[in-house]
Amino acid sequence: MAKIRLTKNELKKQKDSLRMYLRYLPTLQLKKQQLQMEIRLVEARRQRLEADREELERGFRVWIGVFGEADAMYGPDGKPLLAIRAVRTSTGNIAGVEIPVFEGADFELAEYDLFSVPLWVDAALEALRKALLLELEMKFLAE
Repeated sequence: MAKIRLTKNELKKQKDSLRMYLRYLPTLQLKKQQLQMEIRLVEARRQRLEADREELERGFRVWIGVFGEADAMYGPDGKPLLAIRAVRTSTGNIAGVEIPVFEGADFELAEYDLFSVPLWVDAALEALRKALLLELEMKFLAE
């Protein structure tokens, strides 16, 4: 610890520092509380998303065997039927700290012949879209 000199100038400097500390401490404590509250909210949201993902995986287990038909999830040109086109994000500000905010994702659904693909493909594409959204949002919450 630095040694404090016992002079009038040093006393004035220390009093000024104390005055500034007492003036800005409540603001800093408020910012700290806001950040801690945001961290708690993000953690609660992440846990809900994790529970939703586990529920979705349980639903997948019922009919995961049909995914063995590898050609069913690809269009006639060999491209996947479902692809992420864009991830929409923005930045938020919590107590002066910039944070990424997940707004959603845009998916590209390829055209496919309803008569040539199996019946379960529509449900599988919707379930995959939900799973991808959950994973993307969890990634942003981790950030």
